[in-house]
Amino acid sequence: MTSNPGGSAKQPPSRSALSSPIFRDYFIATSFATLGIWIARFLIGWSVWEVTLSPLWVGVTSAILLAPTFLLSPIFGVISDRIDPRGGVVTTALLNTLICVAIAVLFFLDAINLAALLTSALAFGCVTAAHHPMRLALVPKILSRHLLPSGIGMTAIVFNVSRIIGPALGAGIISIANVGVAFALSALCFSGTLTFLLRVPKVAPAARDRSISLLGDLLAGFRFIRQAPLVRLVLLMTLTNGLVGRSVLELLPAISGELTSGSAQNLAVLTGVAGAGSIIGGVIVSRQRGDLARISRLVLMGLVISSAAILPLLKLNSLVWLIGIICLCSLAMTVIGTGCQALIQMMIDDQYRGRVMSIWTVVSMGSPAIGALVIGSLSEWFGLVPTLVSLAALALAFSLNLTRQRRRFADV
Repeated sequence: MTSNPGGSAKQPPSRSALSSPIFRDYFIATSFATLGIWIARFLIGWSVWEVTLSPLWVGVTSAILLAPTFLLSPIFGVISDRIDPRGGVVTTALLNTLICVAIAVLFFLDAINLAALLTSALAFGCVTAAHHPMRLALVPKILSRHLLPSGIGMTAIVFNVSRIIGPALGAGIISIANVGVAFALSALCFSGTLTFLLRVPKVAPAARDRSISLLGDLLAGFRFIRQAPLVRLVLLMTLTNGLVGRSVLELLPAISGELTSGSAQNLAVLTGVAGAGSIIGGVIVSRQRGDLARISRLVLMGLVISSAAILPLLKLNSLVWLIGIICLCSLAMTVIGTGCQALIQMMIDDQYRGRVMSIWTVVSMGSPAIGALVIGSLSEWFGLVPTLVSLAALALAFSLNLTRQRRRFADV
């Protein structure tokens, strides 16, 4: 582990990442950035609907926002291992600012159209694909190892709070002003990110063989994962969580419609409960120290709980029971996701960090979408609840089998 300016060689009594002045600046910066991202994502989707009144184009826009993460994140992972990741995060914040300013200007000039919005969505998606590996490579360089779980848990809390507040804030501004003003606010958030990121010291890139090509470095990252059994195990746990557990959150509108009256109020309640569960899960991880064995137990427990919590849906389908199930699932899924991120961050060297974390990002973000697609397709033949319960039972059996691997983390 590379030494960092955010901690010292002797472990301080505090278990909070906010005890590091450098991380405090980074935390404020990432809070602005995450809020800006969720406002902008909501506004782009809303604007496409306003221009086209077409669900198809809204779906296409969502795909355009997400596709660059799958295609480009591994490449940006290589780049993040070659440069100062702090400079990379500064660059992505600046680019997001410019994108939001450009869209705001188009709205103020009444020159917005579908082509401009799709182009903006593609640009925003590409910047996001670069942002994730840079951010994930930076955090361990500004935090000591024992504070990493705390820092990762806190950023998870910010993510889940912003996921609720961002769209609500964007919608509120649209109702009292216009979309251009809302995009200007998003640009202001990214500007706030820049202000605090520039207070974070530059960090040295990891040592590497400069004769190796970009493709060679990318392949070296995959070879590292292939030769690291514990990293593969954590990626497997992340995949399991995404395919079954997190897919439940992707399917909340269908679950609400199938098991309750399907009203907008019920969906809003379930969405809020899911957000609250995620926040609690982030708090739990933020209170952990850099103990691989303890965090791995927490993650494996979360896998068992998230799978088992779905099984009662076969008999208990009232709104009250559903609130408890969704809250528990969301809590466990956040513990799994943030815990897996912390495990990988603590197990890998700076030399491969960006590449490995970019693959983790692809697995983490892609598996819920694939899981939701599979569950939705199977539900057409077998029904939503039987499909969910059957896959949850398989995930539970698999998770219980994975718990046998927990002792391997104690040996690291």
